[in-house]
Amino acid sequence: MKNRKIIILFTLILSMGLFSHGLSQEPADKLVLNLQGAVDHALSFNKSLKNARSEVERARARNWEAISQGLPQVDGGMDYSSFFNYELEFSFGMGDVSDFTQDQLQDAFNQTQAAFPFYTAGDLAVHGANTYYNGVLQGMMDPATILLSDQASAKLMVNQLIFSGQYIVGIQTAKLAMLISEQNLDFNELNIKESVISSYYLVLITEESLEILRQNLENLEETLDQTEIMYRTGMAEQTDVDQIRITVNQLANATTSLQRNLELSYNMLRFQLGLETTVEIQLTDNLQSLFANMQAETALDKPFDVEDNVTYKIMKTQEEINKKMLGLEQWNYAPTITGFYNYNAKILTTDFDMNPNHMVGLTMGVPIFSSGMRKARVDQAKIDYNMAQVNRDIMEDQLLLQEKQYKYNLQNSLENFFTQQENVEVAQRVYDSYRRKFEQGMATSLDLTQANGNYLDAENNYLTSIMEVMNAKLQLDKLMNNL
Repeated sequence: MKNRKIIILFTLILSMGLFSHGLSQEPADKLVLNLQGAVDHALSFNKSLKNARSEVERARARNWEAISQGLPQVDGGMDYSSFFNYELEFSFGMGDVSDFTQDQLQDAFNQTQAAFPFYTAGDLAVHGANTYYNGVLQGMMDPATILLSDQASAKLMVNQLIFSGQYIVGIQTAKLAMLISEQNLDFNELNIKESVISSYYLVLITEESLEILRQNLENLEETLDQTEIMYRTGMAEQTDVDQIRITVNQLANATTSLQRNLELSYNMLRFQLGLETTVEIQLTDNLQSLFANMQAETALDKPFDVEDNVTYKIMKTQEEINKKMLGLEQWNYAPTITGFYNYNAKILTTDFDMNPNHMVGLTMGVPIFSSGMRKARVDQAKIDYNMAQVNRDIMEDQLLLQEKQYKYNLQNSLENFFTQQENVEVAQRVYDSYRRKFEQGMATSLDLTQANGNYLDAENNYLTSIMEVMNAKLQLDKLMNNL
């Protein structure tokens, strides 16, 4: 009995543990993310990146397609045909047979015996040669027939490209095309990182703004209640109550509007993360700690290497592709050599079969004259290559200019941040002072609402300056490929 109670008690404890464990777990429709977790999730599930990765796979398949064109090509086949036992009739078409003279026949007989010493005429007399040869010639003149029976064969054909300059350059171009697709994937991933980080910042900024509005609204509602009490006791006027009520209503509308904007920001983040709109997101990073750990000032001293920029890499690869395309057009002047081997296994055949079982050979194509078409293509390829070089130089100049501009923006945003940070502290002190004075009857409601408005403007400018610093550093990190 005692053992049974112990078992029941253990079962209850285990059940309670499992139940509490289930409560502590996040539901399937909720996602808890820090900034790095959000970036990693987007890289794994963003739908645009899925297409970019598919492009890379397609480029790899095209690269192998280009390579396989120069490898052995083996084809097989089987043929069957029936002539329905057709008899092919043919003759030599010699016309009428004329009699030969005795001397002509003797001469023909002598030549035959000289060519074939083992041949003897036997009982053929020379005087009967006329009749003999006339009979032979008559037999050659009579039509002959060949029976065409059913035919069946199995074929094996092997082709091998031996030399082609276009093939060599084509492989190199296909490899560069695969490289540029991989670089495009890096570029898309960089854009997704930037979008996710920017949206993450925006959500944190909006939540911070919403919290400030809510706190300010609570303070003003408390002040409104006190003012109404003061009005009922004759210590305040109706205009004081109305003035503060107007400010409270405006803050309430602003809070509701900002809540909607926050939901829009969350929806944008969900879209970038590849989530459904019903999935709840909880961000774990704190705005102030995230801003402090960013150490935006350090980005001003980092050197910029244009070779690390993803856009510049794509430009250089495109320039190399144009160079290969020029080589491809120049190789149009060179010959192409191909080897082949055919095997024909005869399953059914006729008596009249002239097809061999084995055949091997070489084929060479030599371009001779194209009325200037090949030269025109080479000239166009040269122009494209020169333009690609110029575009790469332009891109390098633009990136160096962007680096200076982004550092200039970051420096300005940092200076503005420190100014707005001080302004918030001052505006907070002024608002607190006017609030105390208003409660003591030493300040008007207009003074209080004006001080409150100045405080909210200072807070808004402060949060905006934080966002500007974070976005400026984000742009600089993207330019330097440091995301």
